[in-house]
Amino acid sequence: MSSNQHIASVFDRDLETIQAQIMKMGGLVEEAILEAAISLETRDEERAEAVRKADKKIDALEETINEEAARVIALRAPIAVDLRLILSVIKISANLERIGDYAKNMAKRTGVLASLAPVSDSGGALRRMAREVERMLKDALDAYVNRDAELAQDVIDRDMEVDQMYNALFREFLTFMMEDPRNITACMHLHFIAKNIERMGDHVTSIAEQTVYLVTGVHADENRSKADTTSVQVL
Repeated sequence: MSSNQHIASVFDRDLETIQAQIMKMGGLVEEAILEAAISLETRDEERAEAVRKADKKIDALEETINEEAARVIALRAPIAVDLRLILSVIKISANLERIGDYAKNMAKRTGVLASLAPVSDSGGALRRMAREVERMLKDALDAYVNRDAELAQDVIDRDMEVDQMYNALFREFLTFMMEDPRNITACMHLHFIAKNIERMGDHVTSIAEQTVYLVTGVHADENRSKADTTSVQVL
């Protein structure tokens, strides 16, 4: 084996290690989304606490991935497609870390909401919204591993559905608050949770956009339309 072939082989192993860590991190984030949503719907404070504690593992993985990516850049001096791949790993891990933070924030509000009267089927509605984001994340990670730009684009397009679910919940919470002032505190917390889930969808979309760029060398449309219309409303 020539020295160039040896260097390429070592680089490939480095990439495989980093991408395996990305998938592990992604799996933990998927679990955090679902567990946070279930703990909210069932008012299970013990389950919510487990989500909060598990976020430390997600944070630690991001740090490990960043350190490994920096090491590879320093030692291998990758160029072109290889450099694009390393940079995409750093960006994807950052998005995963943020999604994990939003899941942790959901879990933090479970205890507060457990002490308040339930507001309609809000817990179930939020769980369904979170479930859609979790499916998007799974597909975004699959698209990344398989270098599937078509699946990645499908994930980007589906973010519109999450925005629409958020809009519907936003209107419902406004209605509940106007109908009965006693709902205001709970609805405020529920709205923040819905917004957290909507932001999760944005970060999943960013992961999918990284895959499109990685495969095609072209950035996904940064001016993609958003269906979140609440920015023009006042809560």
